[in-house]
Amino acid sequence: MDISGTPLARSWGVGIRAVGGYLPEKVVTNSDLEEVLLTRDDWIRENIGVETRRMAAEDEWTSDLGAAAFKDACARAGVSPSEVDLVICGTYTPDNMAPPTAMRVIEKAGAHGATGFDINSGACPGGVFALDVGAKYLASGEYRRVAVVLADVNTRTMDWKDPGPAVIFGDGAACYLLERCRPDRGVGLTLLHSDPSRYEAVWVAREKRTLRDGRRLTSAFGDNFATLSGKAVHDFAVGEVPKIIQELLARAGQDVSDVDLFALHQANLYIVRGIMAALGVPDDRTVTNIQKYGNTSGASVPLVLREADDLGRLSPGDQVVLAAFGSGLSIGAALVRWCGPEDFEGAATA
Repeated sequence: MDISGTPLARSWGVGIRAVGGYLPEKVVTNSDLEEVLLTRDDWIRENIGVETRRMAAEDEWTSDLGAAAFKDACARAGVSPSEVDLVICGTYTPDNMAPPTAMRVIEKAGAHGATGFDINSGACPGGVFALDVGAKYLASGEYRRVAVVLADVNTRTMDWKDPGPAVIFGDGAACYLLERCRPDRGVGLTLLHSDPSRYEAVWVAREKRTLRDGRRLTSAFGDNFATLSGKAVHDFAVGEVPKIIQELLARAGQDVSDVDLFALHQANLYIVRGIMAALGVPDDRTVTNIQKYGNTSGASVPLVLREADDLGRLSPGDQVVLAAFGSGLSIGAALVRWCGPEDFEGAATA
């Protein structure tokens, strides 16, 4: 039944029709960071795994990145942005406090007639949290096509005296384009979990900071600066993420051996490898791109999916686990049965 109580013609699943992405042109290398931070290229590679990351141009904001990723997803699906009913923007770096950044994404992408709003699920966890929101709206029967845009200009929250977050993050955007699919495919069971006792393990702290000469220091968001404890995030991710993935699979009556691809948040190359090792799964059943892009926050998981698709690592019917984690500290994990073009509503009823 739809949300009004009217029976639908048939039961539908929620499929990922396409995944779009956008990375800014500017590439920042570890050597570039050596010029502004007390850090070294070899230390970053050996401890985090990042070699390069992208940085938005001065005139690029979250909505610019998000609109580009949205249009890329539509192009991949062969539809116009104007054919999208709902745009959900997951971000912690909005263009403005109000109206929602989704409004700008709709305008810049030409998605005329779409409804839109923002959600802030704590940056990095958004890769699953925002997807879950979009999937539920599509499943309500009220919308036939939903774009879930994850976009952040992470580098604009940096205090460039603090190497901790500055060596990890990069800017980027991605978009899940969701449509109705056959009921045995698409987004399945999803688990969300938060541990607010670790609130300050990774967060954007609102505090006054100064330069060495005493002048006030601000980010692009005023007195707001990305702050993190690398050890706390590592211990949480490697200790808790495998548990929620195993719980997800157990609830679905499956095992790690049933999973074709693990799409994990790119917080740190060695965290990804630690999660895979804890699951007892070889690294060749995941895809990593943190080496090239750094941690792109909420866009991280969908960018992994997009790259896996481009590499031919995804086929219709494949079982995929998505896991996103970060500030909160929060974890979201989802099972997705990958769709082919023939699995969506239009193809099924043609």
